[in-house]
Amino acid sequence: MKSDLNIPKVSGVEIVAVPQQESDELWDIYLVNRNDFVLKNVLIASKGYGKFDGKEQKTSTLRHMIDTLAAKDFAKIEPIQKQLFHLTNEYWVSYYIDGTIYDKKFIFLPDSIQDANISRIEGFDLRGVWHR
Repeated sequence: MKSDLNIPKVSGVEIVAVPQQESDELWDIYLVNRNDFVLKNVLIASKGYGKFDGKEQKTSTLRHMIDTLAAKDFAKIEPIQKQLFHLTNEYWVSYYIDGTIYDKKFIFLPDSIQDANISRIEGFDLRGVWHR
């Protein structure tokens, strides 16, 4: 039964969208580890989906692998084009801690990645739109 499953809770892991300084059209997506331990075998699947002018749109699903992400550190996942911000942008993150797999979907709702939502990412040298 579903109630018998032990599903570990993800905490201390965030996704952040940061505007690139060199380009007005590109932002970078980062994975942030606020924990005091290393994340191992991190797999991230990213995709965008939604409607524009009444027509369904979706991006390709991209997969990224980070072998290890140190404690209190962050890593760049991918760049994202500003023209995709009208879509729901989903990042499904899975990783291991002591042989146990953890996973969580991080979803940026349409038009939530924008300059008006930028804030300082406490504890890191980043300014962006974050999702925890």
